[in-house]
Amino acid sequence: MITRIDPGPRMSDAVVHGNTVYLAGQVGNPGEGVTAQTKTVLAEIDALLARVGSDKSKILMATIWLADIADFAAMNAVWDAWVDQDNPPARATSEAKLATPEYLVEIVVTAAVG
Repeated sequence: MITRIDPGPRMSDAVVHGNTVYLAGQVGNPGEGVTAQTKTVLAEIDALLARVGSDKSKILMATIWLADIADFAAMNAVWDAWVDQDNPPARATSEAKLATPEYLVEIVVTAAVG
């Protein structure tokens, strides 16, 4: 069984298959700095995970894209305060050109459900 969360014409915000949830890339509010955008993204991830019966302790993999790798330390400061220290996920971070220049960070996670 596959459950799609908030499906739209192009994508769903999340897709649950079996005991795994796949979140679409989450971005912050344009015009904010990388710290504020990262906080927004992580709050969106928390909310989506809660909707499917999961939480950050069950994140299996996180992929983070930064518009400018020079923001790595600022993003990590927010991430480190948020991540479940007892259950850190596998993670990759790289620099990438994002959908619009106003987006400074995008995060995609895959997590266990249940």
